Amino acid sequence: MLQWMVDSTIRSRGIRDPRVLRAMESVPRQLFVRPEDASEAFSDRALPLGLGQTISQPYVVALMTELAQFSPGDRVLEIGTGSGYQAAVLAECGAEVFSVERLADLAEKARVRLEELGYPVQIRIGDGAQGWPEHAPYRAILVTAAPQHVPHGLLEQLDVGGRLVVPEGGREGQVLRVYRRTTEGFEVSEHGAVIFVPLR
Repeated sequence: MLQWMVDSTIRSRGIRDPRVLRAMESVPRQLFVRPEDASEAFSDRALPLGLGQTISQPYVVALMTELAQFSPGDRVLEIGTGSGYQAAVLAECGAEVFSVERLADLAEKARVRLEELGYPVQIRIGDGAQGWPEHAPYRAILVTAAPQHVPHGLLEQLDVGGRLVVPEGGREGQVLRVYRRTTEGFEVSEHGAVIFVPLR
């Protein structure tokens, strides 16, 4: 079913990075959704996790991972651990993953799940808008909830040449943007409309 998911909803929509495709084929998404949603685990849709949070649709997880353009061994920060699925995909791609989650219940469940599956992700409970400055700079930062505007502190934690991938905007509309840090500032590109829960 994972192979079908990748072929029908990820590769067919233009994801080409071999590491991302292999990771999406390897990480068992069915273990990151609620038991009652297991039958929908391989569909290309976001699913509820409870507490007002969701697990992103597989295509968006793959797209954000591809847009991050990190290399194996690079330090990557995720804002919004949720069930741990995006963090697992990043780790499967070879990143050294740090993840921040504001909800203690979600963070603890994700920590246990990731440990059981052998993904060495470091998780902290806290305000995602503050990032995790103790481990900065990061080669990539992925934000899995939508801020109205990107928090300045997250941009400051990017390495030069690094990329921040973020769904930016309010309920009236969100756009997936990539901020690439240069020696002069930031280059910004847009990659389509998306729908994420708000960053709190």
